[in-house]
Amino acid sequence: MGILEQMSLAGKKGFVTGAARGIGKCTALAFAEAGADVAIVDMDLETAQETAKEIAEATGRKVIALKCDVTNEADVQAMVDAVVAELGGLDFCHANAGICINEAADKMTYAQWKKNIDVNLNSVFLTDTIAGRYMLANGGGSIINTASMSAHIVNVPQPQCAYNASKAGVIQLTKSLAIEWAKKGVRVNSISPGYIGTDLTLSSPTLQPLIAQWNAMAPMGRLGKPEELGSICVYLAGDTSTFTTGSDFILDGAFTCF
Repeated sequence: MGILEQMSLAGKKGFVTGAARGIGKCTALAFAEAGADVAIVDMDLETAQETAKEIAEATGRKVIALKCDVTNEADVQAMVDAVVAELGGLDFCHANAGICINEAADKMTYAQWKKNIDVNLNSVFLTDTIAGRYMLANGGGSIINTASMSAHIVNVPQPQCAYNASKAGVIQLTKSLAIEWAKKGVRVNSISPGYIGTDLTLSSPTLQPLIAQWNAMAPMGRLGKPEELGSICVYLAGDTSTFTTGSDFILDGAFTCF
């Protein structure tokens, strides 16, 4: 099989959480462009349906929208069951859903801390293990988790201890699952994006004043683009990465190099 055939995701089925917009939307589009059928999973079903229609029309692939609270075990199980039933299997998934609460540690409530950990880390455990059980029983697969450069550095000037801790946990969970499943056909990797210019980031009144400071600190002098993350996810979902597991790919324009 040639390299172009290996890079193709034709015949593969997968889902992306937090895919109605932003990074998840771009990776779902990349998967579909590579030939996969994809489920757009999000709490915002209306936007997810719009995204699914847009990607389906652009790529000709089967793209469905599913509503799911990724912090709820029963919801995640029902979502995975629906993906398998409607797409005809599950070869890869991208656990991408996440939030960030910018609050100083001495002012952060325990409820805020728990919410950040629940959405960013506990949901990844649920998504990975429930999808992983299906993959383990059906010939293997590839799991991709969205961590962050914030797992490697402490961001400034914004205070975000809960986010940083949750994303560091995602990387260690990724490595742990990769070791457990290395001989069982299921690969688990993570991506660690830097500052990415999603619509929400660019329009956020809280973050807008920080963008100039981030860019001044960045070696490339700019934010990343969501579409710049798609190719690495296609690689990880496909057959050219069969010896790649337990790895974290930092995609930050060299921000964490100093």
